[in-house]
Amino acid sequence: MRRHLLAFALILALPLAASAQDSIDKVNGSVTVETGQSAGDVSTVNGAVRVQDGATVREASTVNGAVELGEKAHAREIGTVNGAITLGAGSQVSGKVEAVNGSIRLDRGAEVGGHASNVNGSISLDAAHVAGGLGTVAGDITVGADSRVEGGIVVDKPGGWFHLGHQRTPHVVIGPHAVVQGTLDFRREVVLQVSDTAQIGPVKGATPVKFSGATP
Repeated sequence: MRRHLLAFALILALPLAASAQDSIDKVNGSVTVETGQSAGDVSTVNGAVRVQDGATVREASTVNGAVELGEKAHAREIGTVNGAITLGAGSQVSGKVEAVNGSIRLDRGAEVGGHASNVNGSISLDAAHVAGGLGTVAGDITVGADSRVEGGIVVDKPGGWFHLGHQRTPHVVIGPHAVVQGTLDFRREVVLQVSDTAQIGPVKGATPVKFSGATP
């Protein structure tokens, strides 16, 4: 009888264990999804979220910390406040990527199916692909060599507390053989430098300056 009760208790515990493993929510600490593993929504406060090589999550988010996707990792959405976002080579995010006060970097072959945007901090693509456009307010943007962006680029004008103090001029570079489809819409002053081998859509609010070679 005792054996049967123990077996029954283990059976009841299995769904609870699976449910607990599905999503991870933490405060004051980092979270890691190990190589090749999968999880649901993964979030923390005051810590980093690391999705290692080949791992899969539904959403990854943090406040006061970085979000890192390893090589060939997958996520549906990524977001952070006060932290950087890094997408490793060949990683994929099917939806949006958003950072506030943090940089966004896409390594070679990384793909974002939605919009990639921040408020402060750089956005850089290395032979990467963003299907839903790029956006920033005060950050620099580098669409590196052989990268592709659909949905255009928007650099929005500062609002609210952004008007306080000196505002640096964002620097936007479109690298060799890069392609930006859609309008490049600059609602504030920017420096726009475009490779003579790049392809871009219509430009509003800035005058492109051509350059030759790997970098301006």
